[in-house]
Amino acid sequence: MFERFTYGAARARNKALAAIVVAFGLPAQAAEVDILALGDSLTQGYGLIEQEGFVPQLRAWLAARGHDVRIVNAGVSGDTTAGGLARVEWSLTSEIDAMIVALGGNDLLRGVAPEVARANLDGILQVAQDRQLDVLVIGMQAPGNYGPDYKASFDVIYPELAAQYGALYLDSFFAGLTQEGAAPADLAGFMQSDGIHPNAKGVARIVEAIGPKVEELIAKAGE
Repeated sequence: MFERFTYGAARARNKALAAIVVAFGLPAQAAEVDILALGDSLTQGYGLIEQEGFVPQLRAWLAARGHDVRIVNAGVSGDTTAGGLARVEWSLTSEIDAMIVALGGNDLLRGVAPEVARANLDGILQVAQDRQLDVLVIGMQAPGNYGPDYKASFDVIYPELAAQYGALYLDSFFAGLTQEGAAPADLAGFMQSDGIHPNAKGVARIVEAIGPKVEELIAKAGE
């Protein structure tokens, strides 16, 4: 209860200060927005030197468009939705204004039941809601080898939870690589040798698709 009050009070205080700036005609300066990127190896930047990873490239993309933003890399290689839920409370430190959630790929690799993954993601979004934080949910689609029922149950988790919590939503982390008409052979040049993780060029394409959604997240966090 105390923690919820602290986060709510801090956000209310920041909005009140912004109102004072406007009321007294003081020169307004956009405050830095702090975003937590909660994810797995895709967020972490597996197999890449630091500046080629997702978070540094996204930060640079946003800075080039005039955004004063700090992105905390909370990507953990191999992490599942359960791992994300276990660490979201302490990862959301007091200065965080918004969160990107990109988890679920390792749940699929392990065949985690869709209802379990849903419960974990629901728990993560509930923590964000309790702290009055805006969220961008990045979806994940199951492969067909688990059967049509599994795929149908898993694929709807992300859009349904995003709608339930009023979060922003992007259907796939790889949206920038899976553009209409792209053949599997076309993607080889954007992936590392494991065929799972993007290389630096692939990350750049991914950031181009995710970046505009993060801009929406920054705008919401600044309201």
